[in-house]
Amino acid sequence: MKISTESKTADRVRKNARLEARVTAEQKQLMERAASLRGQNLTEFMVAVLTEAATQIIKDGELLELTARDRQAFAEALLNPPSSSDRAYADAEWYRQTIGKSLV
Repeated sequence: MKISTESKTADRVRKNARLEARVTAEQKQLMERAASLRGQNLTEFMVAVLTEAATQIIKDGELLELTARDRQAFAEALLNPPSSSDRAYADAEWYRQTIGKSLV
């Protein structure tokens, strides 16, 4: 299968950022072995593994974990919300009059 020059150029445009890392010879050999087991070259392996790790780290960092007490307070607030204050009604009216007009 022949890849067109246009496809190669588009691929180069998309991948224009560069990463470099210094590793020990042992680390490189380990990574090359793992890449080989995945059927990838070292660059493909590094990009895939770093992307997987970064995605998981971000997911873990953004995950909100609640204690039992927190969950109880959250559920209680959803099931029995406090009544709106006069200030909340005044703010909602201000928003409707000020911002609502610019949306029309």
